[in-house]
Amino acid sequence: MPENKFLQNKLGLMGWISGGRYGIERYAYTLHRLTGLGILAYFVLHILVTTSRLFGEQAWQTVMGFLESPVFRYGEFLVYLAFAYHALNGLRLVLVELGFFLGVPRQPVYPYTNSVRRQRPVLVLVMVVAAVIVLLGGYEFFGFPVR
Repeated sequence: MPENKFLQNKLGLMGWISGGRYGIERYAYTLHRLTGLGILAYFVLHILVTTSRLFGEQAWQTVMGFLESPVFRYGEFLVYLAFAYHALNGLRLVLVELGFFLGVPRQPVYPYTNSVRRQRPVLVLVMVVAAVIVLLGGYEFFGFPVR
């Protein structure tokens, strides 16, 4: 009888979304994935819209007229949100991958400390900076020019 080499997925999609015991870092990871997929979808749509230039001025004007609807206006803001979060969280992840915020390796002594305590303030800082950028961009995006 062949042995099952893979573990059974008991959580399904919730295992991918839920933070569980990993907390806010897991939600940041999930949001990073979702914003990455959103940015990819925007990129593909952008290529398709730009391709309409090949079919002449009339096709370009028709597509651009369709994209000026309020739905796409809010969609552009969502893309802006995704870019702001994804870029800042990506910088945080690069710093962590380079070894920043991990601490010096040493013999574990009770009570155990881990790198999450060093990384969590950076995550909170990234969220605050992303929120400020989103608020400033949103303020101008919805018709209030920043001077």
